[in-house]
Amino acid sequence: MAGQWRRQGAPALRQLISGVLASTQPAPTAGTYELRASDEDRERVAAVLHDAVADGRLRPDEHEERVEALYRARTLGELAALTTDLLPEHQQPLRADGRPVMAVFQAEERSGRWVVPSVYPVTAVGAGVTLDLREALLQSSHVTVQARVVGATLTLVVPRDVRVVVSTTGMLGGRRHHVPVDAPPGAPVIEVTGTIMMGNVVAKAPKPPRASRFGRRRR
Repeated sequence: MAGQWRRQGAPALRQLISGVLASTQPAPTAGTYELRASDEDRERVAAVLHDAVADGRLRPDEHEERVEALYRARTLGELAALTTDLLPEHQQPLRADGRPVMAVFQAEERSGRWVVPSVYPVTAVGAGVTLDLREALLQSSHVTVQARVVGATLTLVVPRDVRVVVSTTGMLGGRRHHVPVDAPPGAPVIEVTGTIMMGNVVAKAPKPPRASRFGRRRR
């Protein structure tokens, strides 16, 4: 076993880590900015603007200008621009840039309302990455997550009406698939590809509320 690791695992691990540390993140996907915004997206941004004027980050006249722009906005990119100077990136109500995730010895998470491109690179070295897709906007009915995981865990949290396929390769890597397989016909597909070295891929979906003996669902 030790001999096999020296011949195959160690060189592959060195090559993978070298590639990760030498790589740069691709430019944001322009098409994600042009996706049409929904009323729910506008409500998310409006809540941030309301909080900003309440605590003094925006003057009343600035708030009025941004609210007017909010209701004129047609795309996610136009909405996202209204809050970029109000919150740090990880707290933004919308994340429409489509940038990939790179976690190198520091955990990263994508959650809330964010746009997932049809091909989404994820890198995790020594720290976990969590992709919460329950409120995400999938740009395609078949999303490919291109994973490079070294000594870390990639966790996908998905709604129950999607299908997850994990087809990764590597050494000393594990897969834990806790997503129901009874997705409806035509359901979106999340496929995880790439290389896992001494790490794990975990896919899970929220459990449905249990029905009580009185016929009501428990949360």
